[in-house]
Amino acid sequence: MPDATRHLTLANGLQLTLRHAPRLKRSAAALRVHAGSHDAPRQWPGLAHFLEHLFFLGSTRFPLEDGLMRYVQALGGQVNASTGERTTDFFFEVPPAALAGGLERLCQMLAEPDLGIERQHREREVIHAEFIAWSRNPQAQQQFALLQSVAGGHPLSGFHAGNRHTLALHNVAFQQALTGFHQCFYQGGQITLSLCGPQPLDELEQLGRQYTGLFATGALAPQAVPPALAANQSLLFAHEGLPAGAEQALELLMANLADNRPGSWLDALERRGWLKGFKVEKLYAFAGQLLWHIDLKLGAQAGTDEALKLLHGWFDFIRHAAPTPLNSAFNLLQQRRERSASALELARRDSAGQPFAALDKQALAALEALLAQLPCRAYGQWQLPAAEPLLLEELPSSRTAALPPALSISNLLPPARQYAALYLRWQVPSAMHQQLHGLLERALHPLQVRCEQACVQLQFSATGEYWQLRCAGHPAAVIRATGQALALLRAPSRWQPAPPEALNLIPIRALINQLPDAVLGTRPEATPPSTFDQALLDDAWQHSHWQGLAAGFDSGAAQALGAVLQHCPGQGAAPMPAALWTGHRWQHAKVAGSEHALLLFCPLPADRQASGRLLAQLLQGPVYQRLRVELQLGYAVFSTFRQIEGIGGLLFGVQSPHASQAEILGHLRALLSQGVTLDTGARQALAEQFDEPAMTNAEVAEWAWQTHLATQPGDLLALQRSILMTQQADLDDLLRDLLGTDCAWLCLANSAAPDASWH
Repeated sequence: MPDATRHLTLANGLQLTLRHAPRLKRSAAALRVHAGSHDAPRQWPGLAHFLEHLFFLGSTRFPLEDGLMRYVQALGGQVNASTGERTTDFFFEVPPAALAGGLERLCQMLAEPDLGIERQHREREVIHAEFIAWSRNPQAQQQFALLQSVAGGHPLSGFHAGNRHTLALHNVAFQQALTGFHQCFYQGGQITLSLCGPQPLDELEQLGRQYTGLFATGALAPQAVPPALAANQSLLFAHEGLPAGAEQALELLMANLADNRPGSWLDALERRGWLKGFKVEKLYAFAGQLLWHIDLKLGAQAGTDEALKLLHGWFDFIRHAAPTPLNSAFNLLQQRRERSASALELARRDSAGQPFAALDKQALAALEALLAQLPCRAYGQWQLPAAEPLLLEELPSSRTAALPPALSISNLLPPARQYAALYLRWQVPSAMHQQLHGLLERALHPLQVRCEQACVQLQFSATGEYWQLRCAGHPAAVIRATGQALALLRAPSRWQPAPPEALNLIPIRALINQLPDAVLGTRPEATPPSTFDQALLDDAWQHSHWQGLAAGFDSGAAQALGAVLQHCPGQGAAPMPAALWTGHRWQHAKVAGSEHALLLFCPLPADRQASGRLLAQLLQGPVYQRLRVELQLGYAVFSTFRQIEGIGGLLFGVQSPHASQAEILGHLRALLSQGVTLDTGARQALAEQFDEPAMTNAEVAEWAWQTHLATQPGDLLALQRSILMTQQADLDDLLRDLLGTDCAWLCLANSAAPDASWH
């Protein structure tokens, strides 16, 4: 049954979009203000971004400790904001019962913010820390250079992030501009609010009307039309004068560009062994202008001119193709995206006026106009790929079989969710373990691209001596994708894509990627892939042992999965939990980036993980307040409870441009030594987060897998009871033990240990 939607214009001019989706487990709100960085006075770069930050510092009615961010995080939800060129977006996702509380806080903080000068000073330092990280990030600088290549008079070529020098807080004109920007744009006529969830439309409408009355009445203010774009790079495409519907049209074109099945442009590059990386993204859309970019990475042996000729030939083929089959295939893709989307994704699409749908008559006309402005030239042999099997809802019609004994079944995820997850894990005691993984990862890449298009998550990772395959999404798609993945893992195709370029991550994200290896006490190898040797791979599989977990499959799907797993390489085995170390351990990770970054992971035994989760929940606010707001260590500050390789524990992360790793660790120790006070409301809220209907499907599946790795019962009710039974004395005892020298600590940092006490 399709979702029910409703569109309203309220008395204050606010546009309200409502979506009732009974399948959803959470609710979301997405509020779009039709003003962004290009609408701020040009003499104050970063003003719009700065204002977005100030909103989250609390107000008289909802101070920081009870503001939107703390409220949502305490419920295990998601919250964020983004300042674009011509829009600013605020969005959150929470359990349905908490939607009213989140919406009240969101509307209040935007309509009646506290713009006090003291908080402006604090937040400007955070903005400046972001600026420093941005200026040192090669990818960010590449994108900035890309935007500067448009016509010099266009705002896209300017600087809009803000820093300590552009945000002149003591300048009267700046303060007038700040309050004037808020008054002009944060009013009803400038706002689109989308509410999405399992609630009936009437209930969502009542919530929308109740809290959006805080916004002043107004009309949509005209936004200045920018000068013409002029792209001078071969893979940067600028369009002028496009009709309405151009963004939807571009989405269809991008879907076809990202299609790597036989007959497509990407397939032509991959079969030549040229493709190292591909990404297509929209950079800008406003007032009939559209700017988008193909980020294409080719191998050293690739013919760049030939690749461009092939691209122009593919454009020409799409331009002359019949629009009906193109749009029909796109419609199937959009239907799967809509059914797979979270409440937050749906709300954000609705607030942007971009629902998951096929192109209507207006958007088809926009597609024709868009293609007419592209470099099209008949070249190459092309065909529209056949219907994507991964989008089929029916189970494969092949034979069925019983599930192998090495696969465990979790009943935590009801099949009615239409979401299934499969985890397969091999222990591969081969000296060529890492090299073989790199080769198999490359062989799987084309399939992973197809899976991503079809809203299926296919991941193949290596940690220690383990290989892991995770496949999640619609049950029928998971079965089909798993069958194809296992065939490729057993016998990769004769041709291989070029090795992908290493991701250039900021230090804290690079550390997070290395954390699983650090927990197991191993280090990721940097050995380059060797040439493929089928005999070597066969030997590795022959001596490997595997086990796995499946969740969300009904009996028919389980039998179809059983047939696929008859071809799973390796020998079945029982899971063995990872050993928990004792004492303090420091691991120096050599990652790119000049800023100081540290992860502190404190693993806990199984009988203390409920109290550990509550402790992490109670520390979340104080860690953010002390390290980010008061000490202003940097913009990347977080604390949480995390399960890694079956080991659960507290995880703290900080990236700072000025505080050393030893200083960061000292601040964390000092904070832990202050203790926490049990909050019974927070305890109840945390317990409610582990009710299956309140968790996302992916969270349920990951919980089941992590408890399976730990050889613990995957019992959510038992975890809820343990959390509710946690008392102040339990928290005090846990904190005291955490601060003891015998407690297991792992520091993963981009520096050497500060002293010999770490080993």
